Amino acid sequence: MARIKVLLVDDHAILRAGLRSLLATYDDIEVVGEASNGEEAIQKARELKPDVIVMDVMMPGKNGLIATRYILEENPDMRILMLTQYGNKEYVLPLLEAGVGGYVLKQAADTDFVKGIRAVYEGNSYLYPPIAKLVLDGLMAGEDAADPERHLSPRERQVLILVAQGYTNNEIAEILHISPKTVDVHRTRMMNKLDLHNVAKIVCYAVRRHLIDPYGD
Repeated sequence: MARIKVLLVDDHAILRAGLRSLLATYDDIEVVGEASNGEEAIQKARELKPDVIVMDVMMPGKNGLIATRYILEENPDMRILMLTQYGNKEYVLPLLEAGVGGYVLKQAADTDFVKGIRAVYEGNSYLYPPIAKLVLDGLMAGEDAADPERHLSPRERQVLILVAQGYTNNEIAEILHISPKTVDVHRTRMMNKLDLHNVAKIVCYAVRRHLIDPYGD
């Protein structure tokens, strides 16, 4: 039987150790690495090529949402399961839109956690029951349709995050391997779609939407 290769991403070493010990009791799962922040997660994902990344949301530096977007842009087929204490829609909906395969709260039973790993590995979605209800309620209320961020293109989202992180147009151009003029086009479209017309408002929006960590590097 092929074992599911798992990368654990959380800024608490004790929690990672506990998860590693738990998963060691399952014959079909193998922890191949750990990371303590989003930047490390991106690098370890490249090096280890895990089947499933178990990732927290709030971490130093790049948070779970930013790391997810970087990882899935490089490898759209990689599976990501969020394991976090944050279960409100401001966290859940952007992560699901970013492409995570599952969402489990840390207070869940270990069986729910393992079910989530196996489900996303098989290409299915897995939502811890309270999260599933939140998503369903949000869809029924039409809240996701009213979110202006959903109208951004993937490139416009990248520019939004990089602007909020303090990068200039020339720096963004180097990071994304596009011209500064193209950056300016994406930046202008992003600002118009979100009705944000200065950097301060962009930063506030990104912090409020948890696209960046105000306490990170």
